Order: sequence, then structure tokens, then C-alpha cells
Amino acid sequence: MDNRHATQHLATFFETLSPQSVSRLSEIYDAQARFKDPFNEVQGLTAIEAIFRHMYVALDQPHFVVTSQVVDGAQAFLTWDFRFRFKRFDTTTLQTVRGASHVVFNEEGRVTMHRDYWDAAEELYEKLPVVGALMRWLKKRANT
Repeated sequence: MDNRHATQHLATFFETLSPQSVSRLSEIYDAQARFKDPFNEVQGLTAIEAIFRHMYVALDQPHFVVTSQVVDGAQAFLTWDFRFRFKRFDTTTLQTVRGASHVVFNEEGRVTMHRDYWDAAEELYEKLPVVGALMRWLKKRANT
């Protein structure tokens, strides 16, 4: 599979991801794929599926908007906005986390490595009620 096509397929998959389509990750990922983000580091399709299933339990209306793609050989880099609402804190405000994913494809066009990069302090912790005030204070102190 052409990796530009595989990257677009991956982007479309994540932009249309739903609780029902999580089970279709096997169409995109190798059975032994590795996944890492600021909170998780796992290997294998079952573990990766569990992360995305948990996303729907922990958050309300989570969805990805892929904003750009760069493909170089067997690798791709996607930037994205992850939009959601908290289920327990500010349940009305639409939140946005901006980040990027580095993926590596095998010869069949399946993802063998997926690493997400985003700033958990700025993009998430600062939005939480108590922790957010502390994070903003620490950021201000670090910049003085």
C-alpha cells in the first residue's frame, strides 16, 4: 500500500472514530503495534483498543480533526486537534488539545508504531479546576 494512501486512511479513520469503530483498529494497526502518549505506553492491538475504548468512557463527545499530514517513506507525521467535553468538571465547554502523531508503517501499510506528542500540562492539566490553578502559577513562576 502506498504510504500516502495509508496516512490518509489513518487520518480519515481517526476523524470518524466512534465507540463502535474502535474494534476496526485491526484494519489499520499491526497486531504487535506499539502505542505511546503522555499517559500510556503499550504494545499489541488489544491494549491499543483499550486506550481508545477508555477515551469514550472518560470523555464526552471526543473526536479528532487532522489538520496536516507529512509522509516520508514508511513514516508519517500528522497534526491534529482533539476535541471533547469533560464528563465531571466543566461539562459544557468544548475543550481542544493540539498535538501530533508520528507513525511508522510496515510493507502492508499497517501502523507498527504510533507515538502521540502533546503537552499534558498546557493542553490538559491547566484546564482542570484545582490542578489548573497550580499549573498556571508554576508556569508564571518559571517565566519570571
